[in-house]
Amino acid sequence: MKLVYAAALAGAAFGLGALTVQGLHAQAKPPVYFVAEITVNNPEAYGKEYAPKAQATIKAHGGRLVALGGVGGAGAETLKGFDGDPPKRVAIQVWDSMEKLQGWYNSPEYQEARKIGEKYATFRTFAVQARPQ
Repeated sequence: MKLVYAAALAGAAFGLGALTVQGLHAQAKPPVYFVAEITVNNPEAYGKEYAPKAQATIKAHGGRLVALGGVGGAGAETLKGFDGDPPKRVAIQVWDSMEKLQGWYNSPEYQEARKIGEKYATFRTFAVQARPQ
């Protein structure tokens, strides 16, 4: 008889644990992706004066650089165009929330770096929330 109660209790605990994990996954907010298409006019100066500073501010504010391609150094990979010509440079960052992204973008540290970047490039940037999985 005690074995039956133990089995029932174990089954209930397993079911409760599964529901808890499912609930936690449902509550997790999908990340936000920040995409920058960059027309670099001076790749050498851009790669030395702007890119390392901008990347340091991203990391300091909790963002992660997940893809980087094109001219300008700083670890950029080759871009491959499929429909039309790709931009000279692309950077994709991932953030935990739109609020964190905006906090980084509006921070004095990034705005100071951005002024340097604008001497060597023009930027087209946008953000998109990921879809729940």
